[in-house]
Amino acid sequence: MVSSAPFFVPVRFDSRFASCYKQYETIIRGPACAFTEKREEFFTMQYRKMGNTGVEVSALGFGCMRMPVLEGQPDNCIDEARAIGMIRHAIDSGVNYIDTAYFYHHEASEPLVGKALLDGYREKVNLATKMPVYAVEKEEDFDFFLNNQLERLQTDHIDFYLMHALSLDSWKNKVLKFDLLTKAQKARAEGKIRYLGFSFHDNEAAFLEILNGFDGWDFCQIQMNYIDVENQATLRGLEAAHKKGLGVVIMEPLLGGKLANLSPQVKNTLDSSRTPVEWALDFLWNRPEVSVVLSGMGSEEMVEQNLEYASRSSIGMLDAAQLEMLANTRSVYQKMALVPCTGCAYCMPCPFGLDIPGIYEIYNQTVNDTRAVTVQKYASLAKQADACRACRKCEGICPQHIESSTLMPVIHEKICGMKAGVA
Repeated sequence: MVSSAPFFVPVRFDSRFASCYKQYETIIRGPACAFTEKREEFFTMQYRKMGNTGVEVSALGFGCMRMPVLEGQPDNCIDEARAIGMIRHAIDSGVNYIDTAYFYHHEASEPLVGKALLDGYREKVNLATKMPVYAVEKEEDFDFFLNNQLERLQTDHIDFYLMHALSLDSWKNKVLKFDLLTKAQKARAEGKIRYLGFSFHDNEAAFLEILNGFDGWDFCQIQMNYIDVENQATLRGLEAAHKKGLGVVIMEPLLGGKLANLSPQVKNTLDSSRTPVEWALDFLWNRPEVSVVLSGMGSEEMVEQNLEYASRSSIGMLDAAQLEMLANTRSVYQKMALVPCTGCAYCMPCPFGLDIPGIYEIYNQTVNDTRAVTVQKYASLAKQADACRACRKCEGICPQHIESSTLMPVIHEKICGMKAGVA
């Protein structure tokens, strides 16, 4: 188990230090410590049981899907100096669960994590990554992907290995069809993976079928937050997994950042004694079924804030009145929500050049922005929603099952209607 470390504030890395790993080695791993400005506070990480595995994991896990990228560069150009510094600082501060996946950052996340865990950091953490089930076309693909991931991550084993983004369709037509569970059990016997689980994006019935369809699950990863209590796996699914002895990893605790940037109408329903982010995280840490909450931290400030919040976390930390407040916030939020996009960008790149998450972000913000602002944002897009050709490629991979082929014409018509009103 990782011991608690004094809490330090990272210096802001100069942009000239962020272009390559060689610079990282010279500057960050050299004589000058990256985290030199000591604070008076000392935060102690809290740990929780990972189901029946016997492993204790930090309340906060580092999700490596939204790491900082170099300015003006695509998603696979991770700012390595910053990202590695952030991951290592989190580990030094007690985080012992690092989560990545084959296709995160367009395949750049796993290699970056492998670099971050050099110099003894690998031994300090539980490393989680995922089999890209949707890319599997034959049984032999399992070994191809797993061996590639071990090489990328510069390790001989993965602690927590997941079947990625399972739905009922991929469960039946990928996992069962290609006998991936037998392959995974063999890999576990060989020591290449320690614990086997699945991440999930579908409905409650599908979750329960997958959960009960294999007796070898050690853990699962589900989307959960105070908005999604009746969506996807649902709270009932969370409770069912816990009852079976599985550890439960939480993703999207902030609904793709939406619960951190609430509209004034929604934010005003929350007690101002805590930030919207802390209320969202505390809702999850309050529950005994939750093992670790992942946060896709994209800046040093996010790391610092989340470490502080995690240090105050505990099971049963919210009272009945606070839970009722969050239920009311959910009600207000749902009345204003238009499209349940989390900005994960699994849909990108669009073959017709649309910024699909960007279009949905503009549309969702129409509840707060003036017509003029909405029209201005929409006009700045290289391709507007009417460029959609209903190929439905994005619909097949969207974790939220958004029907973009239906929504894009509607969005274009509505915003064009606003433009007429502004003119």
